[in-house]
Amino acid sequence: LEIKGVGIRTVSGFLAEVGDISRFNNPKELQKLAGLALVENSLGKHKGETTISRRGRKRLIYLLFEVAMSLVSKNQEFRELHNYYTTRRLNPLKKMQSLMAIAAKLIRVFYAMLTKGVDYDPKKMVSDIKKPAVYLQAA
Repeated sequence: LEIKGVGIRTVSGFLAEVGDISRFNNPKELQKLAGLALVENSLGKHKGETTISRRGRKRLIYLLFEVAMSLVSKNQEFRELHNYYTTRRLNPLKKMQSLMAIAAKLIRVFYAMLTKGVDYDPKKMVSDIKKPAVYLQAA
């Protein structure tokens, strides 16, 4: 409940769908459970497009998508992340792809908070955004 935009219903729904968090070795297993695992559509020498698998728990992915939309509208850090994903120079994402990436990021944040017992740190969450050198010199 430290994250602005995440309520008690979200946390309880997440825990109800996931169950015991200690049975997962890493957050990628949780992403696979939710259907957010990346799969590549390739055959032989043909390298296809990489998409999410969508082979997971439907209620969990619905819950994560709803909370991702809420976070983008109410939370400054997640809004910055969404803007970065949609406007970056190399490989900009479409808005729906960005929301799915934010849902996957939220899984990693929840996993770290529940397994390591750490508090939510907004600075650490947005630390993977690569800011241009112009912004770094102005700060």
